[in-house]
Amino acid sequence: MSFPKPFYRWRPHPWHGLSSGPNPPEVVLAYIELTPFDRVKYEIDKETGYLRVDRPHRASSVPPNLYGFIPKTFCGKRVAALSDKTEVADGDPLDICVISERPISRPEVILNAKVVGGLQMIDHGEADDKIIAILANDNLYAHINDVSELPEVYVERLRHYFSTYKLIPGQKTVVEVSEAYGREHAYNVIKAAIADYGETFGGE
Repeated sequence: MSFPKPFYRWRPHPWHGLSSGPNPPEVVLAYIELTPFDRVKYEIDKETGYLRVDRPHRASSVPPNLYGFIPKTFCGKRVAALSDKTEVADGDPLDICVISERPISRPEVILNAKVVGGLQMIDHGEADDKIIAILANDNLYAHINDVSELPEVYVERLRHYFSTYKLIPGQKTVVEVSEAYGREHAYNVIKAAIADYGETFGGE
């Protein structure tokens, strides 16, 4: 017998087999790799699509929010062109941080996220932007439309986490995290990452 659409006979690859969202760049799909309860850095295995243990956190900081990536995005030349500090990007899917009032403790979940801004991060000389978003139907934060409307402490925690999550005592940091940018620039980064993905891997 044939399988009804959109039934998946096998689990789709989270990066390549899911859509970028219901209405990108405004509302995107986020695949969650890390939660605020994780002291180990997990990362999608690009070959299999399963979560792989990357490394335990050396520093004491933990992710302040849900953290993952937007499917069918790729940080390539278009994403790099939006940075004023580098000419190359990291070649990974576009990262996203999602704020939720209720604690979500499970990774490997998907959710719809409303984009409100982002952080420009340079990691080993490569653009590694972090989109900031709100759980689309969140009871407390769904009304927020731009990162400027968030309490400053949220952005401070994100900047601190990404500034320290690769920190090795006694060694010079290889990460630079700039001030947060607003929704419109975040939209441009997402559109660039979707276009970079299409050029690199092809369309539907």
